[in-house]
Amino acid sequence: MIRVLVVDDEHLVRSGLRMILEAAGDIAVVGEARDGAEAVEAVVRLGPEVVLMDVRMPGVDGLTAAARIRAVPGPPKVIMLTTFDLDEYVHRALRAGAVGFLLKDTPPTELAAAVRTVHAGNAMLAPTVTMRLLSSFVERAPARARQARDRLAALTGRERDVILALARGLSNAGIGGELGLSEATVKAHVSRALAKLGLGNRVQAAILVRDAEG
Repeated sequence: MIRVLVVDDEHLVRSGLRMILEAAGDIAVVGEARDGAEAVEAVVRLGPEVVLMDVRMPGVDGLTAAARIRAVPGPPKVIMLTTFDLDEYVHRALRAGAVGFLLKDTPPTELAAAVRTVHAGNAMLAPTVTMRLLSSFVERAPARARQARDRLAALTGRERDVILALARGLSNAGIGGELGLSEATVKAHVSRALAKLGLGNRVQAAILVRDAEG
């Protein structure tokens, strides 16, 4: 079972999300929180594997909480859930370490699928969010692209191959099949590359690669 923490300031929303997720059969909602501060405490106390969290909440919002959760030892994967797909929210969420960004009108089956996807170590973004991110990449300044290429130059050849494949959306198994490596070896390369690049997750690495491509 995938252990999930649901975070939203509205009781009805939390109850609805719990019903949707637990109906999937392979997901267990281990706790709920009403704001970002409670979410961080619940992560430490309950040890969820995935956090499904609203962006806009009174007090400590979801974006601030995501950054704090990232600092917890062995942090869970964070999916931000919101009624708004504003660019500011998307970019702040990704910088805070979130690996998923979904809108609240996401169909129930897709919501459960998103939890499974991030639990497996992959990213999950709503289609409209993905398109907006890709559009923003096209408009990047050349200086940013040069900076990204300089950062990637710190990687070994194999680490670079793995990160480039990761940026194309391949899973660890897919990368291993393409490069002739075991999943364990791929995972080790990803971990070392992220550490060298000073990044917290695969989404941030993919963004860096897109930046480098100009």
